[in-house]
Amino acid sequence: MNTRRTMLAGIGGAAALLAGWAATRGAGGRVEAAPGNGAGAIPFPDVTLYTQDGRKVKFYDDLIRGKVVTFNMMYTQCTGKCPTMTANLRQLQQLLGDRAGRSVFMHSITLQPLLDTPDVLKAYAEKYRIGQGWQFLTGDPEDIEAVRFSLGFYDIDPEIDRNLTSHTGLVRMGNDNYQRWTMAPALTGSQHILSTLNHVDREWGASS
Repeated sequence: MNTRRTMLAGIGGAAALLAGWAATRGAGGRVEAAPGNGAGAIPFPDVTLYTQDGRKVKFYDDLIRGKVVTFNMMYTQCTGKCPTMTANLRQLQQLLGDRAGRSVFMHSITLQPLLDTPDVLKAYAEKYRIGQGWQFLTGDPEDIEAVRFSLGFYDIDPEIDRNLTSHTGLVRMGNDNYQRWTMAPALTGSQHILSTLNHVDREWGASS
């Protein structure tokens, strides 16, 4: 039996979520979508990825199952959004304190897996002084594409989608135990990202 959680009700669901984000981004809004369990729902692909340390991990079983997680897309040669996104997420990691790597797990996935090998990602992580609880991931191009689409990180216009300079500046966050998922702009302040993350982290909400 396939025990993997589902997030969005089909490709159209992901496209609708992103369209909804575009409609609310000017107001600093937050977009949420419940997981879809019906026909056509997209399961998280349990493909093999590689961390910046060269460790093999399964996308769903190792990175998502039973966890509170964040995901964003980036690539090391990006000179547009990526440096600011990474700096903001570094501030988020600092705000999380000992929650990072204990109850919240952060992940950045490269959009250029053929160039961003584990060694290249490790150098990038060291440049930004990334601490525990945050992994940078690469893998086979087709597996990265499957992951990207399952997270809703794509544009419905194929030409725009192929343009790396226009890639989404969003952070996907979720709590697999409750199948609760949301998004926030990675280019906003780290406090706003943290507030959005806390919205899906029930354990933290109950103790704060």
